[in-house]
Amino acid sequence: MASWYFPVAGAKAAVLVAPGNAGNRSFRAPLARALTARGLSVLLLDYRGYGGNPGEPSEDGLALDVRAAQDFLAREAGTPLIYFGESLGSAVVTELATERPPSALVLRSPFVDLASVGQRHYPFLPVRWLLRDEFPTKDAVARVKAPVTVVFGAEDSIVPAEQSREVARAAGARTIEIPGADHNDPVFSDWPELIDAIAGAIR
Repeated sequence: MASWYFPVAGAKAAVLVAPGNAGNRSFRAPLARALTARGLSVLLLDYRGYGGNPGEPSEDGLALDVRAAQDFLAREAGTPLIYFGESLGSAVVTELATERPPSALVLRSPFVDLASVGQRHYPFLPVRWLLRDEFPTKDAVARVKAPVTVVFGAEDSIVPAEQSREVARAAGARTIEIPGADHNDPVFSDWPELIDAIAGAIR
């Protein structure tokens, strides 16, 4: 899988960035720039079917992709690892964290599970019967041993803020709520408080 790696000499940690459904790694360049400026190495992952990578995305496929990325980062960085997931990526790195614990887990706009999001947008359809993928973030995060931080927008129109709060409660996580922010607002590209949350996840 094609991804971008930004190593920093003497980095105190490395961040594995698992994106959401929108865009590709080029959209996360401001995030990588802000994190490397704080002394963190960064790997911007793109899944199969994204960013020019071959294949079709699926829950099992994304799990394989993020494991390959974690293998690379653990080998190349030689530092503690922080997993950072955005929306769908939150589910991907949370599942990874249950098997390969990071030093810290930071989730941005996580949902309870995929069906819960789908049911909100398509209340007239039997979403749980139609979906082949589950991405059960809330159930998985309760099994994560690493410290967890949850960041979300108060006015999220894609993943309701209450779902992110549910995930945070299940994890016993630190929460950062951004007043007025929607799901894909520019504030999530390199917002100082988000960068602080990631950079400060390891003390």
